[in-house]
Amino acid sequence: MRFMLSLLFLARKKKQTLEESVRLIQQGDKKLNNELIEAYKPFIAKTVSVVCKRYIVQSDDEFSIGLIAFNEAIQKYSPDKGSSLLSFAEVLIKRRVIDHIRKEAKNQTVSFELQTDAGEPDSRGSLIENEISLDDYRKKTDEELRREEILRFQKHLRDYDLSLQDLVDQAPKHADARKNAIEAARLLAENEELRESLLVKKRLPMKQLEDLVHVSRKTLERNRKYIIAMALIMSGDYVYMKDYIKGVLDS
Repeated sequence: MRFMLSLLFLARKKKQTLEESVRLIQQGDKKLNNELIEAYKPFIAKTVSVVCKRYIVQSDDEFSIGLIAFNEAIQKYSPDKGSSLLSFAEVLIKRRVIDHIRKEAKNQTVSFELQTDAGEPDSRGSLIENEISLDDYRKKTDEELRREEILRFQKHLRDYDLSLQDLVDQAPKHADARKNAIEAARLLAENEELRESLLVKKRLPMKQLEDLVHVSRKTLERNRKYIIAMALIMSGDYVYMKDYIKGVLDS
């Protein structure tokens, strides 16, 4: 009963004190760290369950992976990334659990190969089916995480009065122009002062950015929405979208 009361108390205050609690934990408050993890065990279990597609209890190995990932999120979290602790933790937990599942599945496949005679058609057929099933699972999981990431990004864009359709309509048409816009976004995201200005004021710090890039102010203004979106991706926890940006820059 005492724990439930403390949990309710933490839940009632978390919107005001969660990030402050994380800051204190990162400064060495181990007691608060344990309390925070204890309070968010239901959140951890729910997040792990989404990946595993089954009910998760605290005795499950996957829950332990989620617990470690949540603690990792606490230690690595920074409000400068533009997302909440829980959003950051959710991404990290899912990523770590998926890595664990893939590793376990790979080990099971290797074990199966060692235990069967490769010359037996039935055994080899079963192995191929297992590999196909694992590949299908990976693809489906990646698709779900990519969809969740896009939905999270859409919500983030609304804070800046932007939509995905805006980006489609106003994305630079030529490859060189896209690379220049992404480079401007990278400079913005890596500059602490400019990044903070964007996250707080919800608009492009045009004058300061103009001093850093090699394109005209007119070009910056024409690609304003695209630059903001790319900077948000680079500053946030958008794994799949960052891969897209890398692909554009490497092409």
